[in-house]
Amino acid sequence: MYSYQYLFSFTQQVFEAIGIDKDEAGQAADILMRAELRNISTHGLVRLPEYVRLWKNKRITTSPDYRIVHETPSTALVDGGKGLGLVTAPKAMKLAIEKAKTAGTGWVAVRNSYHFGIAGYYAMKALEHDMIGITMTNANPLVAPTFSMHGMLGTNPIAVAIPAGEEPPFVADFATSPVSRGKVDVFESQGKSVPEGLLQDIQGRPTTDSSILRKGGALRTLGGDVAHGGHKGFCMTSIVDIFSAVLPGANFGPTVVPTLSYVKDKTGAKDNGIGHFFGAMRIDAFQTAAEFKAGMDQWIRIFRKAEPVKGQERVIIPGDPERESEKEKMEKGIRISRKSFDGLVGVANDLGVDFDPSGFVE
Repeated sequence: MYSYQYLFSFTQQVFEAIGIDKDEAGQAADILMRAELRNISTHGLVRLPEYVRLWKNKRITTSPDYRIVHETPSTALVDGGKGLGLVTAPKAMKLAIEKAKTAGTGWVAVRNSYHFGIAGYYAMKALEHDMIGITMTNANPLVAPTFSMHGMLGTNPIAVAIPAGEEPPFVADFATSPVSRGKVDVFESQGKSVPEGLLQDIQGRPTTDSSILRKGGALRTLGGDVAHGGHKGFCMTSIVDIFSAVLPGANFGPTVVPTLSYVKDKTGAKDNGIGHFFGAMRIDAFQTAAEFKAGMDQWIRIFRKAEPVKGQERVIIPGDPERESEKEKMEKGIRISRKSFDGLVGVANDLGVDFDPSGFVE
């Protein structure tokens, strides 16, 4: 088991070793560590070797020319300058919050960026200001639209964080595909099959083969086939793609230049990176903060009291499992997977950063 502080310090050193400014490296490390704490490890330390590889391949720069291309009192278009999303995204969310302070709402679209970790991290930043936070991003083209044989969209997550009063905030943070690419990677690393309905092979046929993405297969949309609402999943993923990529002028859908070696670039499009979309809304732009928070408390309590189905202890409010995991791991330590451990050891050896292997528990 590793402490939060140890893994945070190691991760910050890795980011500094590839040339990221100390403060920004600390911010980037915190984002990955929040994923670990919140039990979203598919977007945590397991991604660190991927970021280092992007830097080595010159897909990203560690000192990007971040700039505001266009803005109005409530909106802005940001060019991330081919920086890592973990560096670009915090600035963009801060800008959305600042605009919301004066305009009631703030909306910032980002292009020319890369993977930014967990979407919920940024949405939750708005909570500190009595605001609702909204975050979206597009990603590698791994999801097959309804009736398509091939992956053309990303897993395209969306996160919404809503403040409450006495109750903890409502925090929904989820991929708009039925499973994230990271979770499929975990199944593959463990030699396990993936549950039915999540994947399809290169011919568009359902499969449970966890290595299928490396063989030209794809993730299915949320819902899978039309009979189970897969077309609605296609709509949701498409909306995130348009808001995150088409709106700011980033690469969208199948024109995203892949950051994964096993995903083929089928369009030869110019690399404008992926895109993100950030929103912040002052709750007192609609009613007083106290009134809204009281209403959210009531909403949360009603659903907490819902009678659970047999075999389940409770109805879970979005944000509950992650918050509980964060508290437990801060107290007891963080257990990392074999894949994460191997990746961290490799990065440490590669960059000359010290890493203590003794904390690994098989």
